[in-house]
Amino acid sequence: MEDEADDSGIPATVLDAYKQAESRLASTNPGCNLEWELLAAIGRVESGHARGGDVTADGTTRNPILGPVLNGNGFANITDTDGGEYDGDTTHDRAVGPMQFIPSTWATWGSDGNDDGERNPENVYDAALAAGRYLCAGGRDLSSQADLEAAILGYNQSESYLRTVLTWYDFYKEGGADSVPDGSGADPGDRSDGINTPTPSPSPPGSDRPGKGGGSGDDGKGGSKDEGKGGNSPSPGPTEPPPSGGGEDPDDPSPAPTIADLRVASPQSSTAYTGADFAERPKVRGVTSRGTGVSGKTVTFTISGQTGAVFAGGGKTASVTTNSSGYATAPVVEAGKLTGDFTIRATAGSGVSPVDFAAEVEASYGLARVGDAALTAAAGGEFGTVEAKVTYRGGPAVEAPVTAAMVTEAGEQNDKGPFFKDAEGNPVRKLNLTTDGNGTVKLPTIQAGDAAGTYLLRLTTSEGVTLTLELTVEQGAA
Repeated sequence: MEDEADDSGIPATVLDAYKQAESRLASTNPGCNLEWELLAAIGRVESGHARGGDVTADGTTRNPILGPVLNGNGFANITDTDGGEYDGDTTHDRAVGPMQFIPSTWATWGSDGNDDGERNPENVYDAALAAGRYLCAGGRDLSSQADLEAAILGYNQSESYLRTVLTWYDFYKEGGADSVPDGSGADPGDRSDGINTPTPSPSPPGSDRPGKGGGSGDDGKGGSKDEGKGGNSPSPGPTEPPPSGGGEDPDDPSPAPTIADLRVASPQSSTAYTGADFAERPKVRGVTSRGTGVSGKTVTFTISGQTGAVFAGGGKTASVTTNSSGYATAPVVEAGKLTGDFTIRATAGSGVSPVDFAAEVEASYGLARVGDAALTAAAGGEFGTVEAKVTYRGGPAVEAPVTAAMVTEAGEQNDKGPFFKDAEGNPVRKLNLTTDGNGTVKLPTIQAGDAAGTYLLRLTTSEGVTLTLELTVEQGAA
């Protein structure tokens, strides 16, 4: 094989075999919910997709795929069970074919996947269907995480094997499998078919726990605890761990998991005052299609809006790497000086739906009138009490400066209409005041003046927050 062969590609005939097995089992055992991607994950680990697609048009390997001799030297000691028919060894058994069945197991689970009238463990169609049947045995529903993991562990009782298969499974389910011509797929050279790692192989039904060629719970017989004497209904489950050197750490390189979905991991709406930092930081979790967190991937957070909000440091975009559990948290968001709404969007590349977080900036200072009675007075008379309250970030603004001024519609100071009186009793139309301990400012008595009409009184805080009140002067009786 060429070194540059695509490691993610699956040779066309091998891929077809996986998919045909899925289709056959969907018809004969629909409750199992077997997906071809699981067969592909196991086939990738067991034989590198039949050694990079080195198969004939009917799916038969061009060269036999044999695991190590099961002679007790680092593996189970399994005396020959097939007279060398499948593995060419009349002394001990060896796992055979694309899915690495030991001969005694194939005798029970062997299948005819290409309808040629033969059950050949070296044929990828036959082997894929047999592996699917084995994984589905005992009433398993592979859409259940527990049953899925039990089925994989039944194929090879190794946590590292489980993790490797699940990683490839996720990779293929997320679109990582491309069909490539036969013979052009990558041959990893570290498969479970005896190249670098020991042989996993499913075992026949009729046992409490299916054994494997590399297992230590079969008393070296290659079967399960009942030595092949069990009943008629298989009940797959985890096997005994293999002995030392029996495959606990397969070296098959796993594809880097990819993010299939971003999940919200913090409140999706938050509020802050102008000039303050948001207490909540947008947080998401990048997961695979099965919900497993994906570490080491980039999530980009982007602020869009006109409030002036930025991430700490001044930018509107921040890239964060997911942690070991798949979580990514945006930097602190600084609200800026303008009020309004804006959005923070989290993205993780094409094909992954973004997540939006809504944010609102409220004014730090608030200014509101106390009471709502109409402000009306007769010409030559006085207006009633006018009070306003100033708040700062939700609490009273104590000793806050407030300017009260009579203004025109254009916002300029008015020299006509209502007025205040200074200490000497002279009319003034602008005063500088201060709130009390409750944040309230009480205006001096407002004189109506002699001219009837509608006038404006504007209160302004030192932060530029304004409140405009309408004063109505009615014509007095003749």
